[in-house]
Amino acid sequence: MEHHIFGVAEVNQLVKCLLDNEPLLQKLYVRGELSNYKMYPSGHHYFTLKDPEGALRCVMFRGQASKLRFRPENGMKVIAAGRISVFPRDGAYQLYCDSLTPEGAGDLAVAFEQLKARLYEEGLFDPAHKKPLPPYPEQIAVVTSSAGAAVHDMIRILNRRYPLAKVILLPVRVQGAEAPPEIAGAIRYADKWKIGDVIITGRGGGSMEDLWAFNDERVARAIYGCETPVISAVGHEPDVTIADFVADARASTPSNAAEIAVPDQTELLRRLRGAGERMEQSQEARLEALRQRLDALSAEQAVVLDQILENMSSSELNAQLETVTAEKQSVLDQITACQQDEEQRAAQASRQREMEEWLDQQPMCFTEYDDTLTRRFVERITVVDAETIQVKIRDADVVIDGKLC
Repeated sequence: MEHHIFGVAEVNQLVKCLLDNEPLLQKLYVRGELSNYKMYPSGHHYFTLKDPEGALRCVMFRGQASKLRFRPENGMKVIAAGRISVFPRDGAYQLYCDSLTPEGAGDLAVAFEQLKARLYEEGLFDPAHKKPLPPYPEQIAVVTSSAGAAVHDMIRILNRRYPLAKVILLPVRVQGAEAPPEIAGAIRYADKWKIGDVIITGRGGGSMEDLWAFNDERVARAIYGCETPVISAVGHEPDVTIADFVADARASTPSNAAEIAVPDQTELLRRLRGAGERMEQSQEARLEALRQRLDALSAEQAVVLDQILENMSSSELNAQLETVTAEKQSVLDQITACQQDEEQRAAQASRQREMEEWLDQQPMCFTEYDDTLTRRFVERITVVDAETIQVKIRDADVVIDGKLC
């Protein structure tokens, strides 16, 4: 009986066909420890899964590897999903992986910890690098979605606490694959062109998957590279992202970010009124002391005059009289100056009250930007100084630029 003689390639191909047609081997989940993990310039990943009894060669091609959210490392315990087949050239069977999941923890949690550790080692979380927030910002850049509730909460609180600040919105997506480059680009744009004295970036609450854009390395490095102070306001109090660690200040919510970014006008007015009252009391005390000194000098002048009348030839008494008269005139000049200062402060306080009442009636507006063209401008009232207010409104091709005093 004559036997068929196979070539090596034929045998490998036959085994491959047998394995490829076995349903059980087409969707396997294999638990093991990563060993000899290598990533090649082509984007393909090669590694071995092992346990105490054996080892299994594995490959993950570039398309599947690009979807990994974490960086696989030797010694990591994982669950690999894929199919068993043979590479005909080598005649070795291996697991062609479709996905890798860390055992005992989600891939997002592992990716978060890995990136956190790496950026910490690079110094991106160093407190010495963090910049102080400006105490009285004139412009505030907000990088977030224009459709979410978070931006409306921030604008409402900013308007209530400090209406003198102008809010500039840079609308971006805050969820999905396109979100990280948009957020990073908007932050760099706001910093490069000095759009605001402080930048707020964030979004409302959600799952870890929803907030993942703010765990992206590109966003973290954009925040770290900013010369403008950045406030991170992502999710709710329990939510912590990489952006929170890198930013100059972390807010528990977007609303809290608005409270951190600006002072409270009510508290400022209370402090100003208190300072004014203390100044007034100080001036009154000073005037009273000057009046008492004036009375004393007048009495002393009368005594000197009596002595001069008794002895007109005394040059010492004449010199003393001149000294007392000069000091009395100096006190009178100081009293006059204090009275003039009080009149000026009263007039300035009256103008300030009128300005505050007028500002309370003005609406809060904000301007929208994007990275290419400015689509629409609506600018709010800007206080130039204690006497001048500029109102600038741009709508389509109509521009109104005026001053109200």
